Amino acid sequence: MQQVVSDDEFSLEIVGEGKPELYHLWPESFVPKAFIADMKFMKLGTGPDTFYTEEATRTVLSDVPSDLTVQINNITYLLHKLQYSLLPKCGLLQRLSSEKEDSTNVVLDLHDVPGGDEAFELCAKFCYGISINLSAHNFVSTFCAAKFLRMTEAVENGNLIMKLEAFFSSCILEGWKDSVVTLQNAQRVYEWSENLGIVRRCIESIVDKILTPPAKVRWSYTYTRPGYQKKRTVPKDWWTEDISFLDIDMFRCIVTAVKSTNVLQPQLIGEALHVYACRWLLDMTESQPNESSSSRVDDSPHRKRIILETIVGLIPADKASVSIKFLLRLLSIANFLGVSPVTKAELLRLSSLQLEEATLDDLLLPTRSPNDQTSHDTDLVKTVLESFLRQWRRQTSASESQSLLRSIHKIGKLVDSYLLVVAKDANLPVHKFASLIETLPGIARPEHNDLYKAINTYLKEHPDLSKSDKKQICRFLDCQKLSPEVRAHAVKNERLPLRTVVQVLFYEQEKKGNMTINKTHASPEQHADRQETSVIRDELSKLKLSAGEQSNKGKGNRSSEPGTSGVHHNLRKSDDKQQLRQEQSFKIRAATERETEKGMEIREEDISGIHLNHHKKAQVRRVSEKTHSKSREREPIKITTTLS
Repeated sequence: MQQVVSDDEFSLEIVGEGKPELYHLWPESFVPKAFIADMKFMKLGTGPDTFYTEEATRTVLSDVPSDLTVQINNITYLLHKLQYSLLPKCGLLQRLSSEKEDSTNVVLDLHDVPGGDEAFELCAKFCYGISINLSAHNFVSTFCAAKFLRMTEAVENGNLIMKLEAFFSSCILEGWKDSVVTLQNAQRVYEWSENLGIVRRCIESIVDKILTPPAKVRWSYTYTRPGYQKKRTVPKDWWTEDISFLDIDMFRCIVTAVKSTNVLQPQLIGEALHVYACRWLLDMTESQPNESSSSRVDDSPHRKRIILETIVGLIPADKASVSIKFLLRLLSIANFLGVSPVTKAELLRLSSLQLEEATLDDLLLPTRSPNDQTSHDTDLVKTVLESFLRQWRRQTSASESQSLLRSIHKIGKLVDSYLLVVAKDANLPVHKFASLIETLPGIARPEHNDLYKAINTYLKEHPDLSKSDKKQICRFLDCQKLSPEVRAHAVKNERLPLRTVVQVLFYEQEKKGNMTINKTHASPEQHADRQETSVIRDELSKLKLSAGEQSNKGKGNRSSEPGTSGVHHNLRKSDDKQQLRQEQSFKIRAATERETEKGMEIREEDISGIHLNHHKKAQVRRVSEKTHSKSREREPIKITTTLS
């Protein structure tokens, strides 16, 4: 498409296809490469470029000596007042020249011209009749400079401002990419652009096109998302990448205007925020468009904080507008950048609301602190989890009880999966690992198989843990919530503390004992079970007595705990007297638990100089294996009792 407008001296040519050489005045790095095509340009004048540089001076090749000197920052222009149309077209230069006493060689300082020396030179070339090319890249600065120089119709007909206004209205505002690039360049001379209405009109044009139904989109746009192929249908979020090149203030104005119309879905607003964050917050690289870092004008932490806080303030209230993965990444960057407490609190609230939708990959956030040697940011996950639990506990409606239970179970499963991954981190301290386990309430874990796997992995990856450290993390295991296969593994697991192994064995013992007591007439198999249970009791009694004897030998002033033989006598007696049944069982279990704890305390206090006899441990394992072998031949009976 070409449109040519002529007057007495100049021609205006609008060209639909641009050429690379037309961009030399403004860096291309500020504009997507896809923008170069399908943008409009205006050509003014027909004369050759006679400006040249000599040291720090720009002058015009002419036989007429210069009689006008213009100083702009560090550049000096040697020009002509009347030989060409410079003064006749510039009202400001006319006034300033008339105020000078020496009219033969006028020197003017124009350091505050908007757009600087480049914009001034374009205006000067227009006055000299030299061919210039104008586009969305340099329109704003040229227009502001022309306004500054007062190149209006009142000064001379067919002046530059009139031509620029026609180009702005008929070409730039009609095009999608032209409007975006113009608004992008308006930031350089924002005050002038705002006062002249350029910013407002560009935003209105952009918003109007964003609200256009995709089926009616006829202009080109940038869309580089993975998996996207050139299709006949236009994606609903076709506009998000193009506006992501804008400054955060311009971006905020557009998104705010779009949100106020309530026309687009909140998910589209959220996608625009996500694309913008991927481009400007360098840490988010999953979906980041392929652009060099030179396209980012300001990468300072302060600027990033402003961007992050603005994005958080623009997130729609709709829960599904942004993903939990996006929120967690923003929260991670927010902690690193040190954003305002209000922004952190809002991100934490939004993240906890959607934590139920998170996957394991979403939680695997890298540690950003240089002082933290761990691989994953467990502190952030713990903080979000605590926020979720606070909100979960506030929901006390009886009608939602099943939903709340499913929700907390899902979170428990997710956290245990996360624990299994972070347990492999050799630099993860015990207190952080234990703190993560303890954060979840007991109701969140209907079974402890995954928790056992995570703890076992941590013990395997940290073989130098002390006895107290092992006890610290193993105290969260509940034997009642372990499957028979996991309990069998735990009994043979040499990494576990002795107390945990004994708890598992006693739980197996109680299962067998209670099963026998509850049956009036025992079958031959049940009689065999009672015999096995008696053997287990005897072995455990020997184990405690052995620990007590070694303790007495080590300290010399410690006697074995009384009551152990009496407890086991009562246990054996309860097997013979079936008429006591349930009442005797409860008494026996309570006494057994107390005596076991006493024996364990003696064993653990003197563990520094005493080691458990390998023969005894082998006996316990053989008995346990025999018990499990028998139990697998019969259907197990679950009894919900445990040794504390």
